[in-house]
Amino acid sequence: MTYKETFKTAKNHPEIFWKEQADNLDWFRPPQKILSQDEYGIDHWFADGEMNTAYMALDYHVNNGRADQTALIYDSPVNQSKKHYSYRELRDEVALCAGMLQNLGVTKGERVIIYMPMIPEAVISMLACARLGAIHSVVFGGFAAQELAHRINDAKPKLILCATYGIEVNRRIEYKPLLDKALEIATHAPNHCVIYQRDSAPIKMNPALDLDWQQTLAQAQAVDCTPVKGSDLLYILYTSGTTGKPKGVVRENGGHAVAMKYSMKAIYDINPGEVFWAASDIGWVVGHSYIVYAPLLQGCTTVLYEGKPICTPDAGAFWRVVEEYKVKALFTAPTAFRAIKKEDPDAQLAQKYDLSSLETLFSAGERLDPPTHQWLSENFKLPVIDHWWQTETGWAISANMRGIEEMPVKVGSAGVPCPGYVVEIFDSMTTTSKVLAANTHGNIAIKLPLPPSCLTTIWGDVPRFKADYLNTYPGYYVSGDGGYLDEDGYLFVMGRTDDVINIAGHRLSTGEMEEVIGKHNAIAECAVIGRNDDLKGQMPVGFVVLKNGIEVTEQQIIKELIQLVRDEIGAVASFKEAYIVSRLPKTRSGKILRKTIRHIFNDEAFTIPSTIEDPTSLEEIENLQLTE
Repeated sequence: MTYKETFKTAKNHPEIFWKEQADNLDWFRPPQKILSQDEYGIDHWFADGEMNTAYMALDYHVNNGRADQTALIYDSPVNQSKKHYSYRELRDEVALCAGMLQNLGVTKGERVIIYMPMIPEAVISMLACARLGAIHSVVFGGFAAQELAHRINDAKPKLILCATYGIEVNRRIEYKPLLDKALEIATHAPNHCVIYQRDSAPIKMNPALDLDWQQTLAQAQAVDCTPVKGSDLLYILYTSGTTGKPKGVVRENGGHAVAMKYSMKAIYDINPGEVFWAASDIGWVVGHSYIVYAPLLQGCTTVLYEGKPICTPDAGAFWRVVEEYKVKALFTAPTAFRAIKKEDPDAQLAQKYDLSSLETLFSAGERLDPPTHQWLSENFKLPVIDHWWQTETGWAISANMRGIEEMPVKVGSAGVPCPGYVVEIFDSMTTTSKVLAANTHGNIAIKLPLPPSCLTTIWGDVPRFKADYLNTYPGYYVSGDGGYLDEDGYLFVMGRTDDVINIAGHRLSTGEMEEVIGKHNAIAECAVIGRNDDLKGQMPVGFVVLKNGIEVTEQQIIKELIQLVRDEIGAVASFKEAYIVSRLPKTRSGKILRKTIRHIFNDEAFTIPSTIEDPTSLEEIENLQLTE
C-alpha cells in the first residue's frame, strides 16, 4: 500500500491495522483484546497477550537462524575498546545476568535502576530485567546525586546496577561516589547495589549494601524468560517535569514491541541482518528504542558507541564507524551534525572514509534547522530525514515513511504523521479551542487513541498524567509543541509552545528566526529567545556560535544577521539584538536550553536543569546579561 492508504487504514481501522503488525512477533499467547480501556478510561494495546520482550529480541532469532549473526557492536574510542556479540552470545550473557538478578530477589514487576555509561553491561542489564519481567529504569550516567535520589525515591528499586565510572572526552566521571551520595539523600533504600568495576582501581564498597558485579555474576546460572502480559510494564524513563519533579514515563511490553518492530522497516527501511546505528545514549528514549530494542526485535545489528561526534579523536569519528561496520542508516541529534559542521565545515574528514554502505541520515531530538539539512545534503548526497517524536511516545509521531514509499523531503518539515498518529493543530491551550486550517500556526495535538508504545500514564500518578497530557483538549493528547500542517499534510514543528513570542500583538516563532539566522554562512548554530519589553511585550534576542576559521568581525556578522531577519521575516520581527558566544547551553541529549536562557535574560529565577551537559555554559550567558 501507499503511505496514504496505510495511514487511512491505521486511522479508520486501528485494531485491524495493529493486529496485523502484532502478528509479526512471536507471542507466547497472541492477544485477543487488541485495544481496551482501564477503569481510568486510559487506552491499552494487546493487554491480554502473553510474551517476553527479551525473548522476541534475542531467543527468537537464536532459534530461527540468526544465532551467529552479530547482534551488538560495542565501539569505544574513549576506552580504546571494541567487542562484537552474536545473537547467541548476547542471549547467553542476558540469561546469566537475569540469573544474577533473580538470585538477588528480583521478580516480575519489581524495579531495577541502571546507572551506567555506554557499555555492553548496560544493554545486558536492560534485557535481563525484561527477561525476568522486571521493570528497568535507566538513569543517564553521571546525573547529579540529587537527580538520582529523586528517581530512587519515585521508582523504589529493589536493586541498583552501577558502573564505577564513565568517560567523557578528557575526564572520568566517577559514578560510585555519586550513587553513594544519592543514597544518603534518598529516603528509599534498595536491597543491594551491584557495582561493575571497569578496571582494577580500588573503590570504596559498603559491605552491607554493595556487591561486586563479577563475583556475584559468577554465582549465577542462566534463567529462561518469564511470561508477561502485553500491558505489563517494560520500563520507566524519567523526563523533566514543569513542576521540577521528574515524570516517570512508563512503557508497556506489548505495544512497545509491536511499534518498535513496525518502525524499523516503515520509517527507517531497515531489514533483518542490516546494520543500524542510533548515535545516542541509552539514558535517553532514543537509546532505549533504537540502540537496544527496535534493532534487536527486527533482527538487525546495532552499534553501541561510547564516544562523541567530535574530539574522539576528531570530527570524522562518525564516518569512521560507518565505514568500519557498514552502517546502512545513521540516526543522531541535530546538535551532533552541527558540531561536526562547526569543526569540519567542508566535510573534508568524511572524504577519508568509504561511506558507500550509508543510505540515509536521520535526525531527531529537536528541529533539524534547514542550514544543517542543506549542509548534510550537499556534502553527503543522501536523503536527510528529520522526524519528530517525544520521550512520551517512544517512536516517531511524524517522519518520512521510507519503508512504505519514496516520499519527497520538505526541508524544515518533520515529515508526515506516521500511521497511527492523527495530528491536528489547535488555536489555543483551552478546552474550547478549534482545529486550524493548513499553514496556520498553533498547538500540536494527537487524537486518541494514541498508537502502541505511547505512554499510558505517569508512574504512580494517573491524575498528573491526565492533567499534563489529556485534559487540555478532550479526546486528544497535547504535545506541548507548536507548529503547523501544510497543504500536503507535512508537519512543521517550530518548537515548544513557550518558544512562540508576542511582539506588539504579533505571534512569531523563534524557530523561524533561528532558521533564517542559520542560513548565514558564518553560523554553526543559534538560539533565539524572547526578552520582556515594556513597549512591545517581547523582543527577540539571538545567540550564535560561529564556525571555525571565520575572519569577519563580530560587529559585521551581527549587522548582517539583523538585516537577514529583516529581509526574510520583515520589520515586524523587530530583531535588533544578537550576541556571539563560544557555546550554547544544552542538555546531554543535545537540546538547546532556550527556556533557561530566557529566564536568565529576563532576570527571572531559574533552576539549572538536571540534564544540562555543562553547567559552566550558562556563565557566559549570565555575564552577557550583566554587562550588556
